[in-house]
Amino acid sequence: MDIEILTAPAATPAIIPAVNESAGMPRSMVPDPGWFDGNRTKFEDWWREIRLFLKSNRVNGTDDRIIAILARLRGDVVGIYAQKKLDKLDEDNNI
Repeated sequence: MDIEILTAPAATPAIIPAVNESAGMPRSMVPDPGWFDGNRTKFEDWWREIRLFLKSNRVNGTDDRIIAILARLRGDVVGIYAQKKLDKLDEDNNI
């Protein structure tokens, strides 16, 4: 009785840029930095990640940058800060 061993062909990594289908633009290769919860020991790393994320996603306008950062602040003191800044933006824009 012959036993046939099936092996999968060697996988070659595809080098296809991810594309944002709605805009037809390459998606960022920099991962989303996630939430900042006010932990001061993690701030430096998070701040570097958020700056890279904003740059790679071409978030250039001042208001757009502020909103992107505020959207990633969560919890306790930073959450309160984010809410106050968002309220101020709402007042300024008459939303």
